[in-house]
Amino acid sequence: MSRTIAYLPFVAAMALVVVASNVLVQFPVNAQVGSVALADILTWGAFTYPFAFLVTDLANRRHGPAVARSIVFVGFVLAVTCSILLPPLLYQHGLIEFETSANRLVRIAIASGTAFLTAQLLDITVFNWLRRQSWWRAPVFGSLAGSVLDTAIFFSIAFSATFAFVGPDDGFALEAAPLLGFLPMEAERWVSWAIGDLSVKLLIAVFALIPYRLIAAKWAQPATVTS
Repeated sequence: MSRTIAYLPFVAAMALVVVASNVLVQFPVNAQVGSVALADILTWGAFTYPFAFLVTDLANRRHGPAVARSIVFVGFVLAVTCSILLPPLLYQHGLIEFETSANRLVRIAIASGTAFLTAQLLDITVFNWLRRQSWWRAPVFGSLAGSVLDTAIFFSIAFSATFAFVGPDDGFALEAAPLLGFLPMEAERWVSWAIGDLSVKLLIAVFALIPYRLIAAKWAQPATVTS
């Protein structure tokens, strides 16, 4: 029982990050930087989701890979559930201006769940491979690898026409537009969303070293749990 209680803060933190991200991803960043409208490339969810990697790395550091994987599976269930249930609720309460069709919600849920599970498990693998090297290598390279994979999988499955067999396309996402809203070359709009999302993830992965170091330093010796 005491061991289970010890895991609860990580489960709660993962649940908070996943639920918050699935809510905030519905809201674009309504700001302007020069000629670039950030709403075209970023949502607020991009700023919260990367902390899922911090939770995974801390759980891995404290309790080992087996517990970290269990926490990831909790996040996976939440990611899929929230992707289906939250958007209609937000629309009904007037928090978002658009209603997403059921088929699109299923496609987004598949994209979200697949990306989350694959990326977090990769993070755990890289973290454990590097954990005996410099203290910063494991969390940095684990989060970076996971972030790249997460972005590639989610945006491809959710928006690329290649995955139209999963569910209906988003016409707006497939429209050609200046890359990142200002470059002379054009690309489908979802490509800019993916680049913006990944850029924020990579930046936060580096800054997340600060809380990781502070928290990990308080643990004299990480618990050992065999995988």
